[in-house]
Amino acid sequence: MSRRPVDLSFFQSETAQRLRAEGRAEGRAEGRAERIQLLLDHRGVEVSEEERARIAGCTDMGVLDAWFVRAITASSVAEVFGPEGD
Repeated sequence: MSRRPVDLSFFQSETAQRLRAEGRAEGRAEGRAERIQLLLDHRGVEVSEEERARIAGCTDMGVLDAWFVRAITASSVAEVFGPEGD
């Protein structure tokens, strides 16, 4: 039984590389959002389902980084989101 060569060029293509990069970015954002929620939970800060959804739905690493830093000392989720609700 002979095997035909498999075309793997897609996996090296620009599209595949972009998809992998997007997947990694999404994974980092998901992980950061989970850590923010874990931090708030451990600190006893009440987080509504709507607030949890907002945190989980954020994909901007700059915003997530700011929220994480604020979550270290925040006593409410409003403090995490900041004065302008970013």
